[in-house]
Amino acid sequence: MQFIASNFAPIMFIGLICFLILGFPVAFSLGAAGLAFGALGVYLDIFPTAILSVLPLRLIGIMANETLLAVPFFTLMGLILERSGMAEDLLDSVGQVFGPMRGGLALAVVLVGAMLAATTGVVAASVISMGLISMPIMLRYGYSRSLASGVIAASGTLAQIIPPSLVLIVLADQMGKSVGDMYKGAFIPGFTLMGLYILWVVGLAIFKPKTVPALPPEARTFIEPSGSHGYTSLTVLFVFCVAVGVLLAHEMTAIHTWWQGELVEFVPTDEKIVVAMCGGSFVGWLIAVINRVTGLGLLSKLAERVTFVLIPPLLLIFLVLGTIFLGVATPTEGGAMGAMGALIMATMRKRLSWKLLRQALDTTTKLASFVMFILVGATIFSMVFQAADGPVWVEHLLSKLPGGQLGFLIFVNIMVFFLAFFLDFFELSFIVVPVLAPIADKMGIDLIWFGVLLAVNMQTSFLHPPFGFALFYLRSVAPEKPYVDTHTGKTMEPVTTMQIYKGAIPFLLLQLTMVALMIAFPALVTGGLDKPVQVDMNAVQQQMLQDLNETERNSDFNSLPGLFEQSTPAPAPADGGGASSAPQGGSGLPGAAQDGAFGPVGGEPEDPMKAIQESLRK
Repeated sequence: MQFIASNFAPIMFIGLICFLILGFPVAFSLGAAGLAFGALGVYLDIFPTAILSVLPLRLIGIMANETLLAVPFFTLMGLILERSGMAEDLLDSVGQVFGPMRGGLALAVVLVGAMLAATTGVVAASVISMGLISMPIMLRYGYSRSLASGVIAASGTLAQIIPPSLVLIVLADQMGKSVGDMYKGAFIPGFTLMGLYILWVVGLAIFKPKTVPALPPEARTFIEPSGSHGYTSLTVLFVFCVAVGVLLAHEMTAIHTWWQGELVEFVPTDEKIVVAMCGGSFVGWLIAVINRVTGLGLLSKLAERVTFVLIPPLLLIFLVLGTIFLGVATPTEGGAMGAMGALIMATMRKRLSWKLLRQALDTTTKLASFVMFILVGATIFSMVFQAADGPVWVEHLLSKLPGGQLGFLIFVNIMVFFLAFFLDFFELSFIVVPVLAPIADKMGIDLIWFGVLLAVNMQTSFLHPPFGFALFYLRSVAPEKPYVDTHTGKTMEPVTTMQIYKGAIPFLLLQLTMVALMIAFPALVTGGLDKPVQVDMNAVQQQMLQDLNETERNSDFNSLPGLFEQSTPAPAPADGGGASSAPQGGSGLPGAAQDGAFGPVGGEPEDPMKAIQESLRK
C-alpha cells in the first residue's frame, strides 16, 4: 500500500490506459478510473473525503459553460448546409472551373474541402460528401485511385483547423483562452496547409501527369452559344470584385470617419480583410442578380453559376467569422447566427424539409452528447488526478527533458502523434491538453500558439493508417466491388483499402511538415493575434507616487493660510464692539475661525462624535 500511495499519480494514469485497452468507451473509462482511484485515494488517506463533494459543482460548471454551446450551433449549421446540397453544387461548379487543367478535379476537391471546413467544421460530413460526389467523377476520368482517396480524406480533415473548427472551441475551453483568439491563430496555418495540398497536386500534374488527367471537352457542361466556355466573363467579374475589396480596405479609415462623424486614423487589419471580402463578394452577387433579372447577358453561364453557388456560403463565412474576429459577437452568438443563416440559405434554395431538419438535429444532438459525456468523464478523472498531485508528477517528468522549450515541444508532438493512432481528437483534447497546458504556460510558451500546434498535430489522427477516422469515413462510401459507371457504361474497378491507406500517407507527411513549420515560425499563429498591451508597472508606480506627493503639497499649502489666520487674533473693530461679523478663517465656513481643521485653536481637540452630533442638530 505504501508503494501505491507514493506512486499514486502514475498508477492512476496506467489504470486509465488499462480501461481503454479493455475496450470500454472513453467517456466511461475516464469516469470509472476517476471514481475508482478517488475511492482508493480516500481509503489510503492521500486526500480527504471532501474532495469528492466538489464533483457535483464541477459538473454543474460544465452545464453552465456557455462557450460549449458553440459546438451544437456550428454542427447544426454545417449539417444543414451539407444536407441541402451545397457540397454537390460547389464540387460541380468548381470542378467545371478547374477541370480543363491537369489535376483540376483534385484542386477543386481541396478548395471545396476548405470551404466546407469553413462552413461545416465537421470532418465526417466533408469526407462523406466529397467521397460520394467527387470519387466517381475522378475515377471516371482516369485519376489515380490512391491520389483520389488521399486528396478527399485530407481535404475533409481541413475542418479540424480552419475556423469554425469544433476542436478549436474545445481547446480554447480547456486552456482557458478566447475562442476568437484561437480562431485568429488558426486562420493562417489552416490555409497554409491547404496551400501545401495544392502544391502537392500541382507537383503531380507536372511530374506525373497521367495520374491527374484533365477533363475531356465533352465533360464541360457550361458552354456559350458561341462555343466558348465563359472564362473571360468569369475572370473579369473576379478581377472587378477583387478591385472593389481592395478599394474598400484602402478607404476604410475614410469610411469610418464619415460614419462616425469624427476623425478615425486607424482600423485593425482583420476588420479591413473581413469588410473587403464581404464587400467584394456582395458586389459580385449583386451583379449576378441584376444580370439574371434584366437578362442583359453580362455574365456567361459559368460565371453566373459560380457566383450563385460560391458567394452565399462565402458571405455566411465572412459574417460569422468576421463578427467573432471583430469582437461584435461571441463564438456562441456567431454559431447561432450561422445556424440561422444556414436555415435561410436552405429555405431560399427550396431544399429545407422536415426530414432534413430532423436528421440534422438528430446528428447534432448525438455529437453534442458525445462531447459532453467525454467532458464529464475527463472532469472526474482530472479532478482526482489533480488532487493526487498528478500535474506535479507530469511537470517533474517533462521538465527534465533536454533542450528546454524545444525539447518539450518535440516530445509532446511525438507523444500526441502516436496517441492519435488510438484516440480521437476530442479524447486527446480532454485527456492530454489539461495536463500539458499548465506546464507549457510555466515554460513561457504562448498557449494560443501551443493550442493551434496541437490541433494541427491531432489532425493527423484522421489520416493514420489503419485507424484514421477519415479513412473509415471514406471506406464507407468508396466502391468496394466492381460497378458500372452510369455515364460511360464502363465497368469500373473498386477502390481497395490499401489504396486508401497509400493515398493518405503523402498528406499525413504534409501535415507533419506543417507542424515543423509552425515550430520554426511561430508568427504563422501569433502574427494574426492582437498585440498585448505592454504596461511598465514601475513607471505606473512612479507616476502614482508623484501624483500623490503633488496632492499632499497642494493640500498643505491651502491649509496654511487658515492656520495662520486662526492663530492670529482678529483686530477689534473701531467702534470697540465684539468680534467681526465675518469669519476670518481660510475656509470661509461659519465658525471656521474658531474651529480649525485640527480642532479649536489654543485648546484641546473636541470629541469627533460630539462634533458630528452638534453639526447634525444645526
